Amino acid sequence: MLIFYFGEVLILKNKERAQVIFNELLRVYPDAHCELDHKNAFELLIATILSAQTTDVRVNQVTPILFKKYPTPETLSEAALDDVEEIIRSTGFYKNKAKNIIACAKELNNIHEGMVPKDLESLVALPGVGRKTANVVLGNAFNINEGIVVDTHVKRLAGLFQFTGNTDPSKVERDLIKLFKREDWTMVSHLLIFHGRRRCVARKPQCDLCEVANNCPSFQ
Repeated sequence: MLIFYFGEVLILKNKERAQVIFNELLRVYPDAHCELDHKNAFELLIATILSAQTTDVRVNQVTPILFKKYPTPETLSEAALDDVEEIIRSTGFYKNKAKNIIACAKELNNIHEGMVPKDLESLVALPGVGRKTANVVLGNAFNINEGIVVDTHVKRLAGLFQFTGNTDPSKVERDLIKLFKREDWTMVSHLLIFHGRRRCVARKPQCDLCEVANNCPSFQ
């Protein structure tokens, strides 16, 4: 009983610290948002698939060309594979990504009447779409907080803040969900990503300038 109670106290303290860090990061980055350029749910879905193992900056360089030529699920579903490969080549793994986004567009067109579904189960059933991509689309295109997006920045900072002792993205997401209010889940990932890109940079973190250093267990 004592161990259980002690564990509850630690969890409570961690939740309080998580909220303090969230509030401070929200003050520092009030405009935190998804940095993949998009005009609608379809563009965000395709851009997120393309963002695997590359940067948002790189994806944003190719999607204007891609969406100008193939602006809808119908047009992309009919695209020639080699043409799509050439457009997205610089994002890496372009052959597999091209197959996935064309196949995804076909399913959107044939099964979902050209619309991006608004539920997790339907989204993860699409080619090239995993839970992370589905969470990006639900949270940013539809304002639905189904989960927390865990990319490399979120996973790294969640570890540094000791929000989790796990490294598997699904387990990291599970641990983060316990710490934050559901209505904040989308913003949690935005804030951690912004901070990871601008201050807590992996190769050279600016700990001496960090706005949340006093509440970071990893700060030395």
